[in-house]
Amino acid sequence: MDKEWCIELLEDTIAKYGAPEIHNSDQGAQYTSKEYIAVLKRHNVRISMDGKGRALDNIFIERFWKSLKYDKIYLNPPNGGVDLYQIVREYIKFYNTKRRHTEIGKVTPDQIYKAKKIA
Repeated sequence: MDKEWCIELLEDTIAKYGAPEIHNSDQGAQYTSKEYIAVLKRHNVRISMDGKGRALDNIFIERFWKSLKYDKIYLNPPNGGVDLYQIVREYIKFYNTKRRHTEIGKVTPDQIYKAKKIA
């Protein structure tokens, strides 16, 4: 991921979905470049960066991607981009609505989310 590609992706995403309130990233060279930061500032996006040596900050999303790859993609290799999109979409729905997670009391993330919305 070079700086130019990241900037192009950021600009395309903001154009399509609007600017987020805050942008979190690690301290990779592409995210700390003056050009990348300028795009965020131009859109009044607050910048949040993980501290150096904070590899555990994204452990939960890293675990999710590992589960997706081992539980679904490696067992059912996609036949192109559209097929991959469908596989990921289906897995995310399963992960949030049907897969029980031991770390949150053997319930689904949706159950936790809905309980917090009601409370």
